[in-house]
Amino acid sequence: MQSGSLLVAAIVLPVVGSIVLAAWPGLDRRAATAVGAGVAVAELVVVAILAIGYHPNGPVYQDTSRHAIASSFGLTWNVGVDGISMLLISLTAIIVPIAIFGAPLRHRTRAALAWMLLLESATVGSFASIDVLLFFLFFELTLVPAYFLIAQWGDRERGPAAAMKFFVYTLVGSAFLFVGILVIGFLHRSQFGGPLTFSLPALTQTHLSGTTGVLLVLAFTAAFAVKSPLFPFHTWSPDAYAEAPVAGSVVLAALLAKLGTYGILRFDIALFPQALHTVGPWLFALAIIGILYGALVACGSSDLKRLLAYSSLAQVGFIVLGTVTMNKTGVSGAVLLMFNHGIITAALFLLVGFLGTRLGTNDVGGLRGIQGPAPVFAALFTVAMLASIGLPGLNGFVSEFLVLLGFFGAQGWWAVIPTLGVIVAAIYLLWAYQQVFHGRAEGPSASVRDLTLAERGVIAPLVAMMVLLGVYPKLVLDRIGPSVVHLLSHAHAMTSTVVHP
Repeated sequence: MQSGSLLVAAIVLPVVGSIVLAAWPGLDRRAATAVGAGVAVAELVVVAILAIGYHPNGPVYQDTSRHAIASSFGLTWNVGVDGISMLLISLTAIIVPIAIFGAPLRHRTRAALAWMLLLESATVGSFASIDVLLFFLFFELTLVPAYFLIAQWGDRERGPAAAMKFFVYTLVGSAFLFVGILVIGFLHRSQFGGPLTFSLPALTQTHLSGTTGVLLVLAFTAAFAVKSPLFPFHTWSPDAYAEAPVAGSVVLAALLAKLGTYGILRFDIALFPQALHTVGPWLFALAIIGILYGALVACGSSDLKRLLAYSSLAQVGFIVLGTVTMNKTGVSGAVLLMFNHGIITAALFLLVGFLGTRLGTNDVGGLRGIQGPAPVFAALFTVAMLASIGLPGLNGFVSEFLVLLGFFGAQGWWAVIPTLGVIVAAIYLLWAYQQVFHGRAEGPSASVRDLTLAERGVIAPLVAMMVLLGVYPKLVLDRIGPSVVHLLSHAHAMTSTVVHP
């Protein structure tokens, strides 16, 4: 087991970069970009070393670091990684530099990059926390930079309203989470004595009555459902995704949405396994409705960014579906889908951003025949689109297949219903592709330039991962498998010893 210094560095390094940018007013746009991108690349190197040193069959949590912050209040710095959190921290370290390079924020660059790095630090901290209260602090911290990125660098007219809606929704959901954390912390102390603690391994031993467990899992899930977002708590997301700057849309869809699904996986299963069985049918229903609703509304969306927002809603439904099965196949598929969806949606938002920069619109009605003047653009968009549809050989297929297989094992032939979402996704994505890339190019579309070498360099790593994980998912599944088994083994053990009212 490592000393914990690398993980601490991964959390702190972006904060240091953010402070440097904020405190260095003389930096021009080019210098600020160099500093921000340099810190993001350095973060990627640190996380890569951490990931290489991670041993799937080693201790449950590795590279741990624990220090008391405020003992009387139970607040402790307690971080570490298992296979699940290591994968999502890796996703964060990959996406942020790609967003910085691929969608540069040219207006007030220094401040924008400072917020971006702070958001990266809070996201890594959230995934690394094995103290529930510390997780809450990082989880809430992500709200501030995300709000400012949408409000100040998004659409001038609609961005502030979208940012406020995002802020209010998330804050209300988090209020339930905070109350739930306090309740389970004090219940644990009343059962076991000793000082107040919010350590996740300790709280997992807390025995809850049926009613208390259900109320607590609902309180936790309220916050996670908003952040994901899960139907019907999703109404902030189309506005936020559409009105945010491209870099903001990438981070919102690829990273922040995963904080919600990760919360359900990490905390709902570990802390409230019996209650999750009780509310599971309702979550299944919401997930399936979200899959079908997101796919159907995407069919009627002419704005490409909104189409991707509703597509993401459907993918979140698949992730929740796999998580709530509480079997290894479904949960493994859900974890893999978190990573794969982050890669796919980042590529799609970046490509749509490139298109919007060239033509000044994301509306399908104003685009036509781009495949002719921009063949490389069309080819890369095709790969990302097919990965999102779930074409065999690309990473989206393996994830959705495992989720549906796990759901079939849990619910039998009900798995046919969410499968319809896959079919509808193929329809709306292929329709959008035909509208934008096929036909005869007219007007501005006829002279659109193809991707530059730099833009191809940004998209290439994402496409490479789509192919690699499509043909060799074992690379990830072997690393997350032991952590998934440990989580589910504990949940099943606690389910058998639950205290009923």
